[in-house]
Amino acid sequence: MTTDLQSAKHWIRPQIRALTAYHVPDAADLVKLDAMENPYGWPPQLVEQWLDRLRSVELNRYPDPSAGDLSEMLKQAMQVPENMRVLLGNGSDELIQMLILAVAAPDRVILSPDPTFVMYRMIATVAGLRYQAVPLRADFSLDPEATLSAIEKTRPAIVFLAYPNNPTGNLFDAAVVEEVIRAAPGLVVVDEAYAPFTDASFMPRLDEFPNLLVLRTVSKMGLAGLRLGLLVGAAEWLDEIDKTRLPYNINVLTQASALFALQHKSMLDEQARQIRADRATLAEALQALNGIKVYPSEANFILFETPRGDADRVFSAVREQGVLIKNLNAAGGRLQDCLRVTVGKPEENLAFMEALKNALKR
Repeated sequence: MTTDLQSAKHWIRPQIRALTAYHVPDAADLVKLDAMENPYGWPPQLVEQWLDRLRSVELNRYPDPSAGDLSEMLKQAMQVPENMRVLLGNGSDELIQMLILAVAAPDRVILSPDPTFVMYRMIATVAGLRYQAVPLRADFSLDPEATLSAIEKTRPAIVFLAYPNNPTGNLFDAAVVEEVIRAAPGLVVVDEAYAPFTDASFMPRLDEFPNLLVLRTVSKMGLAGLRLGLLVGAAEWLDEIDKTRLPYNINVLTQASALFALQHKSMLDEQARQIRADRATLAEALQALNGIKVYPSEANFILFETPRGDADRVFSAVREQGVLIKNLNAAGGRLQDCLRVTVGKPEENLAFMEALKNALKR
């Protein structure tokens, strides 16, 4: 019999028990437009070449602990300034965790806008830090006065800014981002997960700000299954953050696969261009629907608002027709009545639009 002392309730921190685990819905037999994935695969000939490459990988050996070859190729692919260091993670989530663990101390604060990527709050809570959310304006833009006031009051160890923002898709005003970087007493991490779908970036400006780091991932460019992210910045910061990294965190199959994929980056870039074009077409189609408000996007998804109180019903009706999108209504606040759709292949976007039109008629 389990005693009270042996129960999870006794030992697991209340902050952890209060969290909800990150949920990934079952998308079997559905058109999957909920997870901001690149919908395009590789041609069969390229798949065969990739499999040939993997046959030479020694699974009985540990991987290169620093993933040196991959780091160098990523620096070229992401146009990392020559004097900046790169640190790799098992997805950008692990890098966010490493960053927060590196600065974790009693009463320290992690600050970010709201709404934004949920993992900033979740990882900060798991690490025992205070999380300060600063509400975005009604149009989802950064509120300079509120943000700078919160920085002055809480003195955050890290400010996370998703650029473009997730789940809203918009780019924050670069001048306001600069103000935040200059005002922050600690690190500012500009999370550029959706870099393939926008021309804006703070990567070329790393030299301007000693407290700026840039976070990237290969997930949105078509390699989500590899779980590979990179953090870029001055060695002064990354050498310390690297100490929180678990050994061999980038496995041999990921290293070999990413190296191969980046040799064919032109194909991935062409897919991103196609997604950008299809994003514009999809946004135009959504804007033509009565009762739907569409928010501008520089990412590979589009946030839209349904008639008041109708989001849950519309989401369910679209799913019943075989299309899975993201329901953000439960988050409340500015996301009340909002749904989010990933830009898919043209035929998937058409299937979504047909399902949405039918749902709105009900």
